[in-house]
Amino acid sequence: MVKFKKLIREWVPTLLVAVLLSLLIRSYVAEAMSVPTDSMVPTIQVDDRLIVEKMLWATTLKHGDIVVFHPPVAGETKLYVKRLIGLPGDTIEIKDGALYRNGAKVEEPYLNAKMNYVFGPVTVPTDHYFFLGDNRNVSYDAHLWDTPFVEKDKLIGKVVLELPFHKLFK
Repeated sequence: MVKFKKLIREWVPTLLVAVLLSLLIRSYVAEAMSVPTDSMVPTIQVDDRLIVEKMLWATTLKHGDIVVFHPPVAGETKLYVKRLIGLPGDTIEIKDGALYRNGAKVEEPYLNAKMNYVFGPVTVPTDHYFFLGDNRNVSYDAHLWDTPFVEKDKLIGKVVLELPFHKLFK
């Protein structure tokens, strides 16, 4: 019994600190997530794992970043992973199978297929962002949402690393 009490006295504080640090890191610094859908194919496959850096205050988002966020979709509780297409003030339009930002056609080498829809033009409001999936004709993204813009405070973090689990388990 004395050995058991000594063991608890030695290990409990260490375990508590480890759990607390783990929770703090996961909540505020970085988190591993998996991708359940094919909306980002070919860039990210179903079941790939992502490392998401959550310190958005310490980074600058730019066109093309892959971001995790709470979507502006009523009743949706899942997080979404999409490519950042429009920053505040950008005008976005999709026509003739291509993306246009501020009137200029955007080259998107990560797409497998041209878009088969027309959208916009829309201008991204202050403190909002516009996101599309890379699998544009399948992705449930801004071109289909009632409100196509994601508020700044709904952003979770930027993807900094992709772990291609789909390749490991073929």
